[in-house]
Amino acid sequence: MFGSLIQSFIATGGVPREILFDNMRSIVDIVDGKRRINSKARQFAKDFGFKIKLAKPRHSFTKGKVETINKFVDWLRVYEGEFETEDDLIRIVQRINDRVNTEICQATNVPPILLFQKEKDMLQPLPSSHVIDSYREYDRTTKVQKDSLVVFRKSRYSVPPKYIGKTVHLKTFGDDLRIYFEGRCIAQHKISDKMINYDRDHYLELLKPLVKSDDIESFAEQNLRQFDNFL
Repeated sequence: MFGSLIQSFIATGGVPREILFDNMRSIVDIVDGKRRINSKARQFAKDFGFKIKLAKPRHSFTKGKVETINKFVDWLRVYEGEFETEDDLIRIVQRINDRVNTEICQATNVPPILLFQKEKDMLQPLPSSHVIDSYREYDRTTKVQKDSLVVFRKSRYSVPPKYIGKTVHLKTFGDDLRIYFEGRCIAQHKISDKMINYDRDHYLELLKPLVKSDDIESFAEQNLRQFDNFL
């Protein structure tokens, strides 16, 4: 969801001061029967500089505003079977969007595009590229280094040593980094600020042909604790 919001901010050229949300699970937690904005959504709003406003349950004004946007899905249904690729679908959505924004709105008696040009000056600037990139899903390929690590956002994460020298695919899903080889997930890590992030089993497997010790596990644990201090 955050990725979609970021794309909309970029497309419109700025960030609104307030955004109205339906009570979706990605935004709201229900605690003791009460609605609470969850910590991830709160931090995202803080980083991008807008206030979250929740639609009131069974309240026609705020609920209606949110549900009106969902009509877009109904407008797409008439094109069912007329597109084969994501690019085809994007072009259809853009065509509908252009038509809707240039037609006269019954409520305001002017096309939405004219009101947007007036309101655009009220948008806040986008945050730094560093902030934006921290929320975007990551998807790229890289080669596994000799220490069985791959580099992701200035930190390094491990994979099983048998993949050293292989080209792997890195993807992010929320706070998780998943590493794939030929379409199969071979490692998963929590995204961290630590410079080195070894999975214990990966590190033990890496050490076995290199370290002559009867107590290789203690040796590995000692090294892993030292890695944890590399911030």
